[in-house]
Amino acid sequence: MTPKPRFGAYLQQVAEHVYAYVQPDGGWCLNNAGLITAGARPALIDTAATRDRALALKDAVAAVSPRAPGYVVNTHPHGDHTFGNSVFADEAVIVAQEATRAEMDLAGLHLTGLWPDVQWGDVTVRLPSLTFRKTLTLHLGETRVELLHPGIAHTTNDTVAWLPAERVLFTGDIVMSGATPFCLTGSVAGSLTAIAELRALAPRTVVAGHGPVGGPELLDATERYLRHVQHLATEGIAAGLTPLQAAREADLGEFAGLLDSERLVPNLHRAYAEASGAPPGHPLDIGELFSEMVTFNGGLPVCCA
Repeated sequence: MTPKPRFGAYLQQVAEHVYAYVQPDGGWCLNNAGLITAGARPALIDTAATRDRALALKDAVAAVSPRAPGYVVNTHPHGDHTFGNSVFADEAVIVAQEATRAEMDLAGLHLTGLWPDVQWGDVTVRLPSLTFRKTLTLHLGETRVELLHPGIAHTTNDTVAWLPAERVLFTGDIVMSGATPFCLTGSVAGSLTAIAELRALAPRTVVAGHGPVGGPELLDATERYLRHVQHLATEGIAAGLTPLQAAREADLGEFAGLLDSERLVPNLHRAYAEASGAPPGHPLDIGELFSEMVTFNGGLPVCCA
Protein backbone atom coordinates (compact mmCIF):
# COMPACT_ATOMS: atom_id res chain seq x y z
CA MET A 1 0.00 0.00 0.00
CA THR A 2 1.38 3.42 -0.93
CA PRO A 3 2.06 5.50 2.18
CA LYS A 4 0.29 8.81 2.69
CA PRO A 5 2.57 11.43 1.11
CA ARG A 6 4.27 14.21 3.03
CA PHE A 7 5.66 17.30 1.33
CA GLY A 8 4.03 15.95 -1.83
CA ALA A 9 6.64 13.17 -1.96
CA TYR A 10 5.66 9.66 -3.00
CA LEU A 11 6.97 6.14 -3.38
CA GLN A 12 6.72 4.71 -6.89
CA GLN A 13 7.31 0.99 -7.36
CA VAL A 14 9.52 0.48 -10.40
CA ALA A 15 10.21 -3.28 -10.10
CA GLU A 16 9.62 -6.09 -7.61
CA HIS A 17 11.09 -4.94 -4.27
CA VAL A 18 12.36 -1.72 -5.90
CA TYR A 19 10.99 1.80 -5.34
CA ALA A 20 11.76 5.37 -6.27
CA TYR A 21 11.06 8.03 -3.67
CA VAL A 22 10.26 11.21 -5.61
CA GLN A 23 10.16 14.72 -4.13
CA PRO A 24 8.40 17.16 -6.47
CA ASP A 25 9.17 19.38 -8.16
CA GLY A 26 12.78 18.25 -8.31
CA GLY A 27 14.28 21.73 -7.94
CA TRP A 28 17.07 22.82 -5.63
CA CYS A 29 17.49 20.30 -2.75
CA LEU A 30 14.33 18.37 -3.72
CA ASN A 31 16.11 15.16 -4.62
CA ASN A 32 15.00 11.60 -5.25
CA ALA A 33 15.93 8.52 -3.27
CA GLY A 34 15.63 4.81 -3.97
CA LEU A 35 14.68 1.79 -1.90
CA ILE A 36 15.39 -1.91 -2.45
CA THR A 37 13.50 -4.07 0.06
CA ALA A 38 14.73 -7.52 -1.01
CA GLY A 39 16.64 -9.64 1.47
CA ALA A 40 17.21 -9.18 5.16
CA ARG A 41 18.97 -5.83 4.85
CA PRO A 42 17.09 -3.32 2.65
CA ALA A 43 19.13 -0.64 0.92
CA LEU A 44 18.34 3.05 0.61
CA ILE A 45 19.87 5.06 -2.23
CA ASP A 46 20.41 8.60 -0.90
CA THR A 47 18.46 10.38 1.84
CA ALA A 48 17.11 13.96 1.97
CA ALA A 49 18.17 17.52 2.73
CA THR A 50 16.32 18.41 5.94
CA ARG A 51 15.59 16.43 9.06
CA ASP A 52 11.82 16.61 8.54
CA ARG A 53 12.15 15.39 4.95
CA ALA A 54 14.45 12.59 6.05
CA LEU A 55 11.91 11.54 8.69
CA ALA A 56 9.20 11.57 6.02
CA LEU A 57 11.41 9.29 3.92
CA LYS A 58 11.86 7.01 6.92
CA ASP A 59 8.08 6.79 7.36
CA ALA A 60 7.64 5.98 3.67
CA VAL A 61 10.22 3.20 3.94
CA ALA A 62 8.50 1.76 7.02
CA ALA A 63 5.18 1.64 5.17
CA VAL A 64 6.52 -0.88 2.64
CA SER A 65 9.31 -2.63 4.54
CA PRO A 66 9.15 -4.37 7.93
CA ARG A 67 12.88 -3.81 8.28
CA ALA A 68 14.81 -0.57 8.42
CA PRO A 69 17.50 -0.05 5.79
CA GLY A 70 20.68 -1.98 6.50
CA TYR A 71 22.56 0.06 3.91
CA VAL A 72 22.43 3.70 2.86
CA VAL A 73 24.24 4.47 -0.39
CA ASN A 74 25.21 8.09 -1.03
CA THR A 75 25.50 8.78 -4.76
CA HIS A 76 27.60 11.91 -4.15
CA PRO A 77 28.47 14.23 -1.26
CA HIS A 78 25.92 17.05 -1.67
CA GLY A 79 23.83 17.69 1.40
CA ASP A 80 20.43 17.18 -0.22
CA HIS A 81 21.42 13.55 -0.79
CA THR A 82 23.36 13.01 2.46
CA PHE A 83 22.18 15.18 5.36
CA GLY A 84 19.44 12.65 6.14
CA ASN A 85 22.06 9.97 6.81
CA SER A 86 21.79 10.73 10.52
CA VAL A 87 18.17 9.51 10.58
CA PHE A 88 19.25 6.05 9.37
CA ALA A 89 22.84 5.70 10.58
CA ASP A 90 22.11 3.86 13.84
CA GLU A 91 20.85 0.84 11.89
CA ALA A 92 22.53 1.20 8.50
CA VAL A 93 26.00 0.95 7.04
CA ILE A 94 26.57 4.10 4.98
CA VAL A 95 28.30 3.38 1.67
CA ALA A 96 29.91 5.74 -0.85
CA GLN A 97 32.74 6.16 -3.29
CA GLU A 98 35.91 6.83 -1.33
CA ALA A 99 36.29 10.47 -2.41
CA THR A 100 32.66 11.16 -1.48
CA ARG A 101 33.49 10.53 2.15
CA ALA A 102 36.42 12.95 2.07
CA GLU A 103 34.37 15.66 0.35
CA MET A 104 31.47 15.27 2.78
CA ASP A 105 33.89 15.67 5.67
CA LEU A 106 35.42 18.78 4.11
CA ALA A 107 32.10 20.43 3.19
CA GLY A 108 30.36 19.77 6.47
CA LEU A 109 27.06 21.69 6.66
CA HIS A 110 28.14 24.37 4.17
CA LEU A 111 24.96 23.90 2.12
CA THR A 112 22.82 25.12 5.00
CA GLY A 113 24.57 28.49 4.86
CA LEU A 114 23.60 29.00 1.22
CA TRP A 115 19.89 28.92 2.09
CA PRO A 116 19.65 30.05 5.74
CA ASP A 117 15.85 30.43 5.55
CA VAL A 118 15.31 26.71 4.91
CA GLN A 119 14.17 24.81 7.99
CA TRP A 120 17.05 22.35 7.98
CA GLY A 121 16.35 21.00 11.46
CA ASP A 122 18.94 19.19 13.54
CA VAL A 123 20.94 17.79 10.63
CA THR A 124 24.43 16.45 11.16
CA VAL A 125 27.07 15.01 8.86
CA ARG A 126 27.27 11.22 9.19
CA LEU A 127 30.12 9.97 7.05
CA PRO A 128 30.19 6.67 5.15
CA SER A 129 31.82 3.81 7.04
CA LEU A 130 32.24 1.65 3.93
CA THR A 131 33.87 3.08 0.81
CA PHE A 132 34.91 1.74 -2.57
CA ARG A 133 37.00 2.99 -5.47
CA LYS A 134 35.39 1.80 -8.72
CA THR A 135 32.78 -0.91 -8.08
CA LEU A 136 31.01 -2.60 -5.18
CA THR A 137 28.19 -5.14 -5.27
CA LEU A 138 25.44 -5.49 -2.68
CA HIS A 139 23.61 -8.81 -2.58
CA LEU A 140 20.15 -8.23 -1.13
CA GLY A 141 18.55 -11.66 -1.11
CA GLU A 142 18.29 -12.57 -4.80
CA THR A 143 18.66 -8.95 -5.87
CA ARG A 144 22.04 -7.78 -7.08
CA VAL A 145 22.85 -4.07 -6.76
CA GLU A 146 26.00 -2.93 -8.54
CA LEU A 147 27.47 0.34 -7.30
CA LEU A 148 29.53 1.92 -10.06
CA HIS A 149 31.74 5.00 -10.20
CA PRO A 150 31.55 6.11 -13.84
CA GLY A 151 34.17 8.82 -13.52
CA ILE A 152 33.96 12.60 -13.16
CA ALA A 153 30.48 13.84 -14.05
CA HIS A 154 28.16 15.78 -11.72
CA THR A 155 31.02 15.70 -9.19
CA THR A 156 34.42 14.02 -9.14
CA ASN A 157 33.06 11.06 -7.16
CA ASP A 158 29.60 10.07 -8.36
CA THR A 159 28.04 6.66 -7.77
CA VAL A 160 25.20 5.03 -9.68
CA ALA A 161 23.24 2.00 -8.50
CA TRP A 162 22.48 -0.54 -11.22
CA LEU A 163 20.12 -3.50 -10.81
CA PRO A 164 20.95 -5.69 -13.83
CA ALA A 165 18.12 -8.23 -13.46
CA GLU A 166 15.47 -5.52 -13.03
CA ARG A 167 17.24 -3.15 -15.48
CA VAL A 168 16.71 -0.27 -13.07
CA LEU A 169 19.32 2.49 -12.86
CA PHE A 170 19.59 5.06 -10.06
CA THR A 171 21.80 7.78 -11.53
CA GLY A 172 22.17 10.28 -8.73
CA ASP A 173 22.60 13.77 -10.17
CA ILE A 174 24.51 12.68 -13.27
CA VAL A 175 21.07 12.66 -14.89
CA MET A 176 18.20 15.07 -14.26
CA SER A 177 14.54 14.70 -15.19
CA GLY A 178 12.90 18.02 -16.05
CA ALA A 179 15.68 19.92 -14.28
CA THR A 180 18.88 21.48 -15.58
CA PRO A 181 22.01 19.30 -15.31
CA PHE A 182 24.70 20.74 -13.06
CA CYS A 183 28.48 20.39 -13.32
CA LEU A 184 29.61 22.94 -10.74
CA THR A 185 32.24 20.60 -9.25
CA GLY A 186 32.34 18.02 -12.03
CA SER A 187 32.68 18.07 -15.79
CA VAL A 188 30.59 18.60 -18.91
CA ALA A 189 32.80 16.32 -21.00
CA GLY A 190 33.05 13.80 -18.17
CA SER A 191 29.28 13.74 -17.81
CA LEU A 192 28.94 12.89 -21.50
CA THR A 193 31.41 10.03 -21.09
CA ALA A 194 29.53 8.79 -18.03
CA ILE A 195 26.18 8.94 -19.82
CA ALA A 196 27.58 6.85 -22.67
CA GLU A 197 28.69 4.27 -20.10
CA LEU A 198 25.26 4.27 -18.48
CA ARG A 199 23.49 3.94 -21.82
CA ALA A 200 25.58 0.85 -22.55
CA LEU A 201 23.94 -0.83 -19.53
CA ALA A 202 20.64 -0.67 -21.47
CA PRO A 203 18.44 0.36 -18.53
CA ARG A 204 14.67 0.07 -18.83
CA THR A 205 13.89 2.38 -15.89
CA VAL A 206 15.96 5.43 -14.97
CA VAL A 207 15.57 7.14 -11.60
CA ALA A 208 17.31 10.50 -11.93
CA GLY A 209 18.65 12.48 -9.01
CA HIS A 210 15.80 14.97 -9.35
CA GLY A 211 12.45 14.86 -11.13
CA PRO A 212 10.03 12.19 -12.36
CA VAL A 213 11.01 8.60 -13.05
CA GLY A 214 11.57 7.83 -16.73
CA GLY A 215 13.45 5.59 -19.09
CA PRO A 216 16.57 5.87 -21.26
CA GLU A 217 15.14 9.03 -22.82
CA LEU A 218 16.37 10.82 -19.67
CA LEU A 219 19.93 9.90 -20.63
CA ASP A 220 19.30 11.26 -24.12
CA ALA A 221 17.85 14.55 -22.85
CA THR A 222 20.73 15.14 -20.44
CA GLU A 223 23.23 14.40 -23.21
CA ARG A 224 21.52 16.83 -25.60
CA TYR A 225 21.62 19.60 -23.00
CA LEU A 226 25.31 19.07 -22.26
CA ARG A 227 26.20 19.08 -25.94
CA HIS A 228 24.24 22.32 -26.29
CA VAL A 229 26.34 23.77 -23.46
CA GLN A 230 29.50 22.79 -25.32
CA HIS A 231 28.14 24.43 -28.48
CA LEU A 232 27.33 27.64 -26.58
CA ALA A 233 30.82 27.61 -25.10
CA THR A 234 32.42 27.27 -28.53
CA GLU A 235 30.36 30.18 -29.82
CA GLY A 236 31.02 32.27 -26.71
CA ILE A 237 34.77 31.77 -26.84
CA ALA A 238 34.84 32.67 -30.55
CA ALA A 239 32.87 35.85 -29.80
CA GLY A 240 35.12 36.84 -26.91
CA LEU A 241 32.30 36.54 -24.35
CA THR A 242 32.69 35.56 -20.73
CA PRO A 243 30.61 32.58 -19.56
CA LEU A 244 28.20 34.97 -17.84
CA GLN A 245 27.83 37.04 -21.00
CA ALA A 246 27.36 33.92 -23.10
CA ALA A 247 24.66 32.71 -20.71
CA ARG A 248 22.80 36.00 -21.00
CA GLU A 249 22.83 35.81 -24.79
CA ALA A 250 22.07 32.08 -25.02
CA ASP A 251 19.03 30.63 -26.73
CA LEU A 252 18.16 27.58 -24.65
CA GLY A 253 15.77 26.23 -27.25
CA GLU A 254 14.20 22.94 -26.14
CA PHE A 255 15.81 23.35 -22.71
CA ALA A 256 14.17 26.66 -21.85
CA GLY A 257 11.52 24.94 -19.74
CA LEU A 258 13.91 23.04 -17.49
CA LEU A 259 13.93 23.91 -13.80
CA ASP A 260 16.88 25.91 -12.47
CA SER A 261 18.09 27.28 -15.82
CA GLU A 262 20.58 29.52 -13.95
CA ARG A 263 22.87 26.49 -13.71
CA LEU A 264 23.88 27.33 -17.27
CA VAL A 265 26.46 29.80 -15.92
CA PRO A 266 28.67 27.34 -13.97
CA ASN A 267 28.10 24.74 -16.69
CA LEU A 268 29.52 27.21 -19.22
CA HIS A 269 32.49 27.91 -16.96
CA ARG A 270 33.22 24.18 -16.99
CA ALA A 271 32.80 23.95 -20.75
CA TYR A 272 35.03 27.00 -21.30
CA ALA A 273 37.76 25.49 -19.12
CA GLU A 274 37.56 22.14 -20.87
CA ALA A 275 37.62 23.81 -24.30
CA SER A 276 40.87 25.45 -23.18
CA GLY A 277 42.40 22.10 -22.29
CA ALA A 278 41.52 21.73 -18.61
CA PRO A 279 40.93 18.10 -17.59
CA PRO A 280 37.55 16.98 -16.21
CA GLY A 281 37.11 18.09 -12.62
CA HIS A 282 39.85 20.72 -12.83
CA PRO A 283 39.53 22.93 -9.72
CA LEU A 284 37.67 26.18 -10.36
CA ASP A 285 36.64 28.93 -7.94
CA ILE A 286 33.33 27.42 -6.85
CA GLY A 287 32.38 30.48 -4.84
CA GLU A 288 32.86 32.71 -7.88
CA LEU A 289 30.86 30.37 -10.12
CA PHE A 290 28.00 30.23 -7.64
CA SER A 291 28.08 34.02 -7.23
CA GLU A 292 27.86 34.54 -11.00
CA MET A 293 24.93 32.12 -11.12
CA VAL A 294 23.15 34.22 -8.48
CA THR A 295 23.91 37.38 -10.47
CA PHE A 296 22.50 35.81 -13.63
CA ASN A 297 19.39 34.71 -11.73
CA GLY A 298 18.82 38.13 -10.19
CA GLY A 299 19.05 36.69 -6.71
CA LEU A 300 19.59 33.46 -4.84
CA PRO A 301 17.77 30.57 -6.57
CA VAL A 302 14.66 29.41 -4.75
CA CYS A 303 15.12 26.35 -2.55
CA CYS A 304 11.85 24.83 -1.30
CA ALA A 305 13.34 22.11 0.86
